[in-house]
Amino acid sequence: MSAAEEHRDIAGRFTDRVRGVPAGGWDDPAPCEGWVARDVVGHLVEWFPGFLRAGAGIDLPQGPKVADDPVAAWQVHCDGVQAVLDDPSCADRVLSNPHIGDIPLDAAISQFYTADVFMHTWDLARATGQDERLDQDRCAAMLEGMLAMEDAMRGSGHYGPRVEVPADADAQTRLLAFIGRDPR
Repeated sequence: MSAAEEHRDIAGRFTDRVRGVPAGGWDDPAPCEGWVARDVVGHLVEWFPGFLRAGAGIDLPQGPKVADDPVAAWQVHCDGVQAVLDDPSCADRVLSNPHIGDIPLDAAISQFYTADVFMHTWDLARATGQDERLDQDRCAAMLEGMLAMEDAMRGSGHYGPRVEVPADADAQTRLLAFIGRDPR
């Protein structure tokens, strides 16, 4: 699956959760400490444009503020990312970052952003009482890749301490526990 197809699928599932937030649900507590549902969308909409601008010189379109309209803010942002991935002129572009070096743009979007959207789909679903199921194969593959980088990930401050779960837990439960979420 190409990075564009992957994003279309994963962001589409997140979009379903965004559109499915019940009336008044944007202020419901999220699994990320100190966050509410609106903050899950805000995180994705706010961190990635600067990362993309600094590393690849690409400016994403600006939508309304998440505080004002989280659904529209997400949709404008999501459509902008998809347009970058679908643009043939971006196929040979590179994202440069002092921490990760030079990476093909589509691979960087997949590894750092689309993976983040995937994991935060659970957070938004949990916060708002929606379907929390994630693709088990993708959970297993992500967990395998993250295990090799655990020290760096924990040191970044972006992940909480690992939550203990039974060894025979499914891939989703193990991934969530690894990134510091309590899947119970």
